[in-house]
Amino acid sequence: MYRFECDYTEGAHPRILDALVKTNREQTAGYGEDAYCDTARKIICLACGKEDMNVHFLVGGTQANTTVIASVLKPHQAVVCAETGHIAAHESGAVEATGHKVITLPSESGKITAAQVRKCIDGHWSDPTHEHCPQPALVYISQPTETGLLYTKRELTELRRVCDEKHIPLFLDGARLGYALGAAENDVFMADLASLCDVFYIGGTKVGAMFGEAVCICREDLNRDFRYHIKQHGGLLAKGRFLGIQFETLFKDGLYLELGRNAVREAMRIKDAFRSAGCDLLYDSPTNQQFPILNGAVLEELEKNYSFSVWKELPGDRTAVRFATSWATKLEAVDMLVNDIKRACRIYGEKTPAWSADLPE
Repeated sequence: MYRFECDYTEGAHPRILDALVKTNREQTAGYGEDAYCDTARKIICLACGKEDMNVHFLVGGTQANTTVIASVLKPHQAVVCAETGHIAAHESGAVEATGHKVITLPSESGKITAAQVRKCIDGHWSDPTHEHCPQPALVYISQPTETGLLYTKRELTELRRVCDEKHIPLFLDGARLGYALGAAENDVFMADLASLCDVFYIGGTKVGAMFGEAVCICREDLNRDFRYHIKQHGGLLAKGRFLGIQFETLFKDGLYLELGRNAVREAMRIKDAFRSAGCDLLYDSPTNQQFPILNGAVLEELEKNYSFSVWKELPGDRTAVRFATSWATKLEAVDMLVNDIKRACRIYGEKTPAWSADLPE
């Protein structure tokens, strides 16, 4: 059984394991105040072209999202995101458990636009009873989105412009950032994030690390008390050097970018196989997540040897599923999957009705 249901099924890249073993008996300061975390911070700042950026290491994505959002917002304020945004759909209400409303905007693609954000904020302030409603005061996006799609530099710049106009911060979830950077059509790079976002983070858990996210705060006023918030949310890891060592390793010799490109390359092979076999795609994703639409017979056949996620049930015995590659996806696993896609669709594919007109834009 080969697993394609997510991008964190494997442990950690061998270089990270080697580095952890090599430094295991060293004594260091705790809570991220060690030399390894300091070095990792400097490397990340250098990669982003922003020496004065503040970098903090947390364990996971939900913890990073909740800690950042709770630190930015006042008690009466809310965060705005796409209806498919991770904080709205996949974190068990973690943000709202801190007392902050998540305001969702409609989005088939997983992206939100500057126009939507402006309308949301203007709508709040034009309401004569606005003080009775949660105040939208932070914009949350992810790169890539939950649907595997990418914000362009132009789209990100437009969001930055409206956030400046409305005096609210822009926060970007980069849990899968390595796979965005590895996509051929990507035009948003680390330096762009540092200049266009108020806060963003670099995902390690899904891109080669055992665990860990590097939260990058680009405004000093948002950084001042951030370590208090990390501690309050249970994120100030006593053995913080484990996080620093991992990010120091990921950012040496271009390893982080290499891992992202490798995963995307294998995802494109899977995408091409489904397309060649006549399958439609729910989203035209250029990253490591692919969303083919299968009829029941093809789905059942592929489930014999592969695990993948059911994404959306569709009319006419059709199901959109998700195949996710990772930094560790094996070539032989993709070779076998590609052959099985061809075989299953050749035998059962004629039962799939044409329905391209029903696809989201």
